[in-house]
Amino acid sequence: MKNSFVLRGDVAYSLSPKEWRTVPGGYLVCVEGRSAGVFETLPEQYTSLPVLDFSGKLIVPGLIDLHAHAPQYTYRALGMDLELLDWLNIHTFPAEARYADLDFAGAAYDRFVEDLRRSPTTRACLFATSHTDATLLLMEKLERSGLITQVGKVNMDRNCDSPAREADARTSLSETVRWLDGCGSFHRTTPILTPRFIPSCTDELMEGLGKLQRERGLPVQSHLSENFGEIAWVQELCPWSSCYGDAYDHFGLFGGENCPTVMAHCVHSGAEERALMKERGVFIAHCPESNTNLSSGIAPVRAFLTEGLRVGLGSDVAGGAQLSIFKAMALAVQVSKLRWRLTDQELAPLTAAEAFWLGTAGGGAFFGKVGSFEPGYELDALVLDDTRLSGPHNHTVSKRLEQMIYLSESADVTAKFVAGQRLF
Repeated sequence: MKNSFVLRGDVAYSLSPKEWRTVPGGYLVCVEGRSAGVFETLPEQYTSLPVLDFSGKLIVPGLIDLHAHAPQYTYRALGMDLELLDWLNIHTFPAEARYADLDFAGAAYDRFVEDLRRSPTTRACLFATSHTDATLLLMEKLERSGLITQVGKVNMDRNCDSPAREADARTSLSETVRWLDGCGSFHRTTPILTPRFIPSCTDELMEGLGKLQRERGLPVQSHLSENFGEIAWVQELCPWSSCYGDAYDHFGLFGGENCPTVMAHCVHSGAEERALMKERGVFIAHCPESNTNLSSGIAPVRAFLTEGLRVGLGSDVAGGAQLSIFKAMALAVQVSKLRWRLTDQELAPLTAAEAFWLGTAGGGAFFGKVGSFEPGYELDALVLDDTRLSGPHNHTVSKRLEQMIYLSESADVTAKFVAGQRLF
């Protein structure tokens, strides 16, 4: 059977947002790319499968990055003393304009894709730029990497002086169709509609994207309620909207039937906006590093979870400086403690187990049955070598996993599987 095997090692995965299961010396069975379960003793019906023995190493689900900007990887960690809108104008828009040059784009995307492949991330939702050919080039490289990704050609036709802005709505829409028509040969890399955010898209463009979404049943990604200045700007541009999310919803780009949607940040989403997200099934990509770097604030993730919203994590490179979703887990816990201590003591801090769930099963749900080792889930797995942290303490699997959330490095990933396919 293709993509069928057994992984032996110290297995850990989430059963729920509050609970993870650990099986020291366990057996994770993969049958045709999907998990058949985790067992303390290998069941007889699987003894004929090849066993990959990673005894002493941690085996965990692959990590999910619900929000990152591939072209921004070249200037990560720059401009972190700025707020969002200034940072976009000074760094982002000029840098993204360079992707009109395919030689530059190819070199930049080679580095990004290789680093993403070596990272703990197995699946990601990615922004490209407004350039059709460069976006297709990125998708070609991702397809060869073995990762599973959703990639968007960015739409933007206003409020930007950079050449990264498209000429008008008609041009943006025609290029979007050309991009979509060029995606037909990809299998692991699929398109996702990507209006940058409301301030960068005219009503005509948003209406056209909404029509395109309905015709093709495409998923959608964008930004929502990240920064106070941005929110005020949306209210000026869309005075008829009751909230930022309502502006997207007006154009049919905010979840609902046949419109899977992920919105990044949601730092300042009020009760009305959160209720609309829940009703429409919109996923939230919580990006704690970016929200800290760009002074956006601390998202009320505890409220999201309590209210039953769908939440995962994002690196938001280059607002976030690092690709690692383990880093995003650690920061999610840390900033939730600051919010609890300084702002709202009714919202309890996140636990390590909850942060791990956000970075695996929580975000994985955007891709289907992904992010866990429960039977029937697609088999995305990482093998982590944490021996550099070992000593006389002889920690449990749970404690070792918690240490890896805070201390992991890409070099710790010694094997990586995506949908049952081994990448390295």
